Amino acid sequence: MSAVFPTVREVLALDPVRHGAPRVVAGDAGLDRPVRWVHVAEVPDIATLLGGGELVLTTGIGLPADDAGLRAFIGDLADVGVSGLVVELGRRYVSGVPRVMIAAAERRGLPLVELRRATPFVRITEAVHALIVDAQLTELRAAEEIHQRFTELSVEGADAAEVIRQAAELSGCPVVLENLSRQVLGYDPAGESAELLLDGWEQHSRRIRPAGRTAYDPDSGWLVTVVGARGQDWGRLLLRWPAGGDASSARAGEPAVAPPTRLTILIERAASTLALGRLIRRDAEGLERQLHRTLLTALLDHSRPVDEVALRAKALGVALDRRHLVGVMVRQRADDPAGEGGPEAGQARLRDLSEAVGQALREAKLTALTSAVDDNSVGALLALPDPAAEDRALSAFAHALRRVRLDAGTGRAAAGDFSRGGVPGAVIVAAGSGVSNLREARRSLVEARQVAEAARRDRRALPIFRLPHVGLAGLLHLLRDEPRLQTFVERELGPLLQYDAQHPRERLLDTLRAYLEQGRNKSAGAAAAHLSRPAFYERLARIARILDVDLDSVEASLSLHVALLALEAVRTP
Repeated sequence: MSAVFPTVREVLALDPVRHGAPRVVAGDAGLDRPVRWVHVAEVPDIATLLGGGELVLTTGIGLPADDAGLRAFIGDLADVGVSGLVVELGRRYVSGVPRVMIAAAERRGLPLVELRRATPFVRITEAVHALIVDAQLTELRAAEEIHQRFTELSVEGADAAEVIRQAAELSGCPVVLENLSRQVLGYDPAGESAELLLDGWEQHSRRIRPAGRTAYDPDSGWLVTVVGARGQDWGRLLLRWPAGGDASSARAGEPAVAPPTRLTILIERAASTLALGRLIRRDAEGLERQLHRTLLTALLDHSRPVDEVALRAKALGVALDRRHLVGVMVRQRADDPAGEGGPEAGQARLRDLSEAVGQALREAKLTALTSAVDDNSVGALLALPDPAAEDRALSAFAHALRRVRLDAGTGRAAAGDFSRGGVPGAVIVAAGSGVSNLREARRSLVEARQVAEAARRDRRALPIFRLPHVGLAGLLHLLRDEPRLQTFVERELGPLLQYDAQHPRERLLDTLRAYLEQGRNKSAGAAAAHLSRPAFYERLARIARILDVDLDSVEASLSLHVALLALEAVRTP
């Protein structure tokens, strides 16, 4: 029940109730139950007319005279889920309610309260109902503020950090954004300790299992909603309630109080804003560069018909029809290469790189669409006369780019571009497979971008990186932010990760890794895991049961091994 309703304890503190000199005679452990409504009743079978959450007021004049009837009356009220029973003394019961009622209420945990002075029930109902209505109006106002705040954030294109900060500020609760592999993408501790909030997050998060797309998990105290757009879910947004900790902060024996409706609205609006923000792209470039970028983006995103792209490119002087096309990506090895100065300096470095790529293409006498495609990369689609010219053109471009960067004054750093990966300012040149028509150009561009990402982990001195140079681990690393890869990891290893989160000492994931890395040789795997063979065999059998797979199957083991490599890639920055 929503926290918008007052509790029995709060009702007893109201002036009209205090006027009656209330005394709790049973069920004091249930005084924090919420009161949904107040109902006056003088008949013994009132329970059939109630829906739960009511505080029942009575003088007792219509209650049964026998002990069995009183026990049944209390039992019926407890079964229907009333919040409590208040009995005014003086008409039916003078000195106090019968002991049998007290015993029955105590046994069922139902708050039983005596009013030792006569009190008009209408004043109690008016006071409580006014409290409920005021609280509901407060909830409506809060919901309206949430709507306005997140609408503004959506229109402004606010980044994820700002959306999370606003959610934490409006709720007063810690907020965490994670991806599908339970890696933290952003958080705001709302004034609490960030270290305590994030310590062991992945294992903790795997124990948070709400029932539904947006739901509250009372065992952990987290309100959770899924984040995604256009049918593609890519994360979860979590808000901890109560604000002071998890459900363990509730009084012993009482269920955790669910968060108010406004917090459910808040977290869903925040998730929608995050999903929308991920779709928004903004750019500020010169007209010609913007046109080049528009066309490259159209090829990558399928946002324009291919024939239109070819026509507009031809108008820019770049003929793409009946050409051999090769996608190329040039990117900084480091996301924030040497030098400080914040975002403006980063944009300047990207602009310099974009100009260097354009000049190198001109010096190598190559025709291409070229533009920055993200904060660290410059893309190019080379248009060559025939496939035989591919290797020669790429080699000429790589050497021209090195020469241009040297002439531009990047000095020794540029000289190490293709030999020393750790050099500040070093770049990677990657190329995709050549294609014969514009409809396949996207594949070459995407391949080049993937190779460039994966090559960041490669320290070989190569002037051009191609797909054969990228191993499986590198390929999975560059796909680590892809929700479908994260979904694959969860599908293959989710039950085992869940088990390890609940039994951290057993580390069955390490056992599986040792087995697979030793080529499914159980003796070698046991030695690598520093376990006796019987213990190692028993763990493998347990893993097979948890994952419901046959570890002797080559196909199943291969799938699990790829999932393990993908998990490592997801966990590696």
